[in-house]
Amino acid sequence: MINLRRRFEANESWEHGSVYEPNLVYHDGRWKMWYVAGSNQEDYLVHGYSESPDGRTGWSKHQIVFGPEEKVFDFCVAETKKGFEAVFSRVFLGKRFPSAPAGLYWCEAKEPSSRMSDWSKPVQIMSAEDRGWHSGPWKPSLRYSDTDSNMMLVFFDGQYQKKEGGPFPFVFTLGCLEIARPY
Repeated sequence: MINLRRRFEANESWEHGSVYEPNLVYHDGRWKMWYVAGSNQEDYLVHGYSESPDGRTGWSKHQIVFGPEEKVFDFCVAETKKGFEAVFSRVFLGKRFPSAPAGLYWCEAKEPSSRMSDWSKPVQIMSAEDRGWHSGPWKPSLRYSDTDSNMMLVFFDGQYQKKEGGPFPFVFTLGCLEIARPY
């Protein structure tokens, strides 16, 4: 049976009425969710966090993880042998650059926390440099190779501008960054 009546909605003024791009882990008896709030058109992105005992109801007060100046689009958390690791993207959408360069970042923590102070200092693992087939990576997904436990695989979305015109000027692409564990 499908129940579409359960939902997670924007309820804080800083969310600007929108919540999307969820990334969840289940840890210590709770669903922990990092999500994007705000509006790309307004050049306003905030990264939020909330917890729930069942992943459907009882969500905790929404908290800001990254403010709008950071331009963080996704925070993908994965449990690993050493604890937890996260890969996230900083994007450039509007008139001003984010406080840190756009691209993909990696960090680690003992527990999946909503406070960035509990995570290691983020390390940039990929820039937003235009590589022809993509620029400005976003929506990362982190996994480790099944044949080399030190080889991190980060799948991501990218885009490039079409040479010919049309109603939609971009082409979306997918990529995979293969990188040795960055510590």
